[in-house]
Amino acid sequence: MQVYGRVQVYGRVQVYGRVREGLRAYRLISAMWIRSTMAYRASFVMTTLGNFAATGLDFVAILLMFSRVDVLGGYRLPEVAFLYGLSATAFGLADLAIGSMDRLGRRVRDGTLDTLLVRPAPVLAQVAADRFGLRRLGRVTQGACVLGYAVAALDVTWTPLRTAMVPMMLLSGSVIFCAVFVAGGAFQFVAQDASEVQNAFTYGGTTLLQYPPTVFGKELVRGVTFVLPLAFVNWLPALYVLGRPYPLDLPAWLAFAPPPVAAGCCLLAGLAWRAGLRSYRSTGS
Repeated sequence: MQVYGRVQVYGRVQVYGRVREGLRAYRLISAMWIRSTMAYRASFVMTTLGNFAATGLDFVAILLMFSRVDVLGGYRLPEVAFLYGLSATAFGLADLAIGSMDRLGRRVRDGTLDTLLVRPAPVLAQVAADRFGLRRLGRVTQGACVLGYAVAALDVTWTPLRTAMVPMMLLSGSVIFCAVFVAGGAFQFVAQDASEVQNAFTYGGTTLLQYPPTVFGKELVRGVTFVLPLAFVNWLPALYVLGRPYPLDLPAWLAFAPPPVAAGCCLLAGLAWRAGLRSYRSTGS
């Protein structure tokens, strides 16, 4: 028992050390790309503003809808803006942190992933921080602006619990999207041209969550709740804040489930990444 306990403690120390090493590598690589970006500040400002404007077109489309109708799926504009702001901001944070994962398939195809394998740093940290795009702050800012408008315009009583749920949704939602990015990257070890498949669940997922669940079929709602749990990014907790009925007659306590769901998604994504990395075979070039 004593030996087993020592082995267990040693294993935990190894895990913590590996995580600390990965975070350090991520910080150093991303800082290098940030310095490179800020060397051309005018270009950075222009690309960030362009990112802000391009992502803002999604909300412009929603505004055009509401110029013709008063409600969409039973939801008014401030309520839809609340869903939009939560989804866009959470995804923007994940995209900023780990959006470079969609380049992994290209590295697998041309053999440049081999250069990451021989470096004394975790591969996941290197891939995630590769070409760190500070311009993606435009997406985060645009989503936060819409969220700020929604919070000010909503006709709800902001209790301490409802107020605390907003940062909880943003943090848990961004972690869930990060897990989807990592799982999509792991899939690219097998299907090297699968970046568009990954984008269907990341960029497509955030677009889906920007609209109320009442406009979608029950099968789709079941899929993003029980299969790919994107509903925990904003739908389920936001419906509690808005005082709306839950889809599929789900229990109300699921509004507080995003943190453990996010932790579970990270665990599964980590296992998928490990399996994908072990299955990688160099191109030999």
